[in-house]
Amino acid sequence: MSQSSPSERQVATDRVNVDTWLHMYERMVKIRLFDEQVDELYKTGKMPGLAHLYLGEEAIAVGVCQALHTADYITSTHRGHGHCLAKGASVDGMFAELLGKAAGYCHGKGGSMHIADPDTGNLGANAIVGAGSGIATGAGLSIKMRKSDQVAVAFFGEGAMGQGLVYESLNMASMWKLPVVYVCENNQYTEYTRYQEVMSGELRNRPAAFGVPVDEIDGQDIRQVYAAAQRMVARARRGDGPSFLICKTYRYSGHHVGDINRAYYRPKEEEAYWKAERDPLKLMQSWLLSDYGVTDSILDQIFQRVTAEIRHGVEYAIQAPYPSPQEVSEDVYA
Repeated sequence: MSQSSPSERQVATDRVNVDTWLHMYERMVKIRLFDEQVDELYKTGKMPGLAHLYLGEEAIAVGVCQALHTADYITSTHRGHGHCLAKGASVDGMFAELLGKAAGYCHGKGGSMHIADPDTGNLGANAIVGAGSGIATGAGLSIKMRKSDQVAVAFFGEGAMGQGLVYESLNMASMWKLPVVYVCENNQYTEYTRYQEVMSGELRNRPAAFGVPVDEIDGQDIRQVYAAAQRMVARARRGDGPSFLICKTYRYSGHHVGDINRAYYRPKEEEAYWKAERDPLKLMQSWLLSDYGVTDSILDQIFQRVTAEIRHGVEYAIQAPYPSPQEVSEDVYA
């Protein structure tokens, strides 16, 4: 699977109706407002621990998960709120988990970096860089052994390409033709270092060395993400094996919520450019208005609806009880 041409992507997305695009737009808005609220909860001392925000990368999670069925699997990362919400998690359960409440997805024991939701096929976020690739590959082997038509997707950042497990997973998936899609969210920085300073050669050549087809796209354009995800998911369902999607993107905030002053490792002008010119929500708004006849009032209604949902989720989580101390050893495995 070589890099697709713009015309191929356009043909694929031309078939998508406006209701589907608006659904995806609403999911993107939900992720944006959710993580903005997470940042506020941290700054006001209401959230214990740190969180890694997904701001600026929303089109990737939504575009990929839109191509999946509920029964399909995903594995996520330390920057995983967007993946969880895109796969169908509720904001109530998400906020409750972040605040350590019993109503959270992991009963308040997982926190930001370990949210899992089996009911929506989310096998879990993971604080270990690249670890989700092994879990998704194992899920792919399970799918093949059970002769199911499911697909597993592993999300990870370009920093995970320094982890040996990723290469072992690619090798196994390629050898056994497992139904796995590896999605590399290249947000340009491995924590505090530009990725080109620590990665030799071309990123796309690495999975290709294992015979895994690669596509490299603009991760800020949900049309490209969705079209590529549809092709790769369909390929996996047919039994043709794994594929690798590189999405060029950018995280607006720091590596985590405590990384506030980033001037020492990336220019403020660069951040301003991506927010002004390459924002996935602004880009989508533009062509929804110009190409699909969507009005500003429709977009405003979506924003207001999601704002109310986020507000309710925060209030729900703040008022929810903490787990009983007697539960401290329950659901804990070693």
